[in-house]
Amino acid sequence: MINKLKIAFLFGIFTLLFSTKVNAQLKPGQLIDGIAAVIGNEIVLESDVEEQMNYAKQQGAGTTNKCEFLENLINNKFLVFEAKKDTLIENRSAAIKDQANAKYNQLLSQFPDEKSMLTAYKFRTGYEMKNAIEKIDTDTYYGQAKYQRITEKADVTPNEVTDFFNLYKSQLPEIKDEISISQIVVNPKLTEAHKDELINKLKKIKADITGGETFESQARIYSEDPGSAPNGGLMKNVFKGQMVKPFEAAALNLQEGEISDPIESEFGYHIIQLVKKSGKAYDARHILLMATPTVEEITTAKKKLDSIRGLVLAEKITFKDASFKFSDDKRTKFNAGVIPGADGSNKIERESIPGTISYELAGLNKGDITAAFEDEDERKRKVVKIVKIEDVIPSHQITLETDYDRIKQMALRKKQAEMVEKFVNSKLSTTFVSLDGRYDSCDFKGNWKKESIKK
Repeated sequence: MINKLKIAFLFGIFTLLFSTKVNAQLKPGQLIDGIAAVIGNEIVLESDVEEQMNYAKQQGAGTTNKCEFLENLINNKFLVFEAKKDTLIENRSAAIKDQANAKYNQLLSQFPDEKSMLTAYKFRTGYEMKNAIEKIDTDTYYGQAKYQRITEKADVTPNEVTDFFNLYKSQLPEIKDEISISQIVVNPKLTEAHKDELINKLKKIKADITGGETFESQARIYSEDPGSAPNGGLMKNVFKGQMVKPFEAAALNLQEGEISDPIESEFGYHIIQLVKKSGKAYDARHILLMATPTVEEITTAKKKLDSIRGLVLAEKITFKDASFKFSDDKRTKFNAGVIPGADGSNKIERESIPGTISYELAGLNKGDITAAFEDEDERKRKVVKIVKIEDVIPSHQITLETDYDRIKQMALRKKQAEMVEKFVNSKLSTTFVSLDGRYDSCDFKGNWKKESIKK
């Protein structure tokens, strides 16, 4: 029953359908299929249903009922159809097209050539693949925009939270062991000698190119950018604003064919060659030497963090203030260093904590702080951190006393779902809806079977 309850929450449906990476959605890449449903002037293809089912299976979804997945897609397409008629929702077609081109180029950078990418994703042409990406992004934007417009005034009172809990408490899941943790992260600083070494190496590479070597061959040999190095450092159709500022400023100040002096970015040190500039986009090659800290530089960072840890333990500064003052992690330093859980709260299931942190926390209790240890950030760069256990929550049956905020979010999502359902029902009688005959046996929750497409 709880799975059905979750499926009813359309916000959760949006998360399932729209928050995935584009390559996960495109992977099945079906090219030839039929129309499963038409809603207004919006179409749901049979491949759309298959792709969402395949992705949901990979994510461990609790249902594999094809009828349920089709109805989810119909609901979303209905909102997209209504959103495009809503004059208060901004038309972002141009921005979405630019975004689709940027995603296409990002995917392309992971392959040796365009043909390999198109084969992997089962598309015949780059134009066709860009259109598919643009379609996904368009549906994401309009569907979410309309959902937010419908539910923007949704709220729940304490009495409604209590009523929701009393109605569904027998169906709500047991909460697994959870923990609340905070961190202070320091990026090891390169010594001046190390920086000079990287810069001088890039100057030597540039001199070799000027002396007759090709930029492409030198990028394949020396560049540490795994995405572009196999392509000779080439990045095509880069749009303004897509790259970090130091890179973009250097690239756009070059003439075609010109090579920059070494420049520093958050990724390391680069030399850049502008290949072509056209309108809002440009092609460039670059060679990246990553700012990978040495053992000595990591040790220096650890000593700094252990010193900060000592100040916290001596109560000369709070962990919260130390995080704000010293942490290099922008995601957490402004939130007392708290690492958010998957649901946006400050609670994380113990079993989902990354292995490196989990190892350091072993044997520690509430209030304890780890010694400084080496880890990686989301970009796989080496960092050093200390972690504090703010709270430990043993597994338990969900209750109002211990999980009020969690239950409030569930109740709010249910109310939002009801608001969307009411909106859909108010528009359904005047909206053209047609389902393929293969879905005649489906028992839909909504009244979608107003007519069927004959096979």
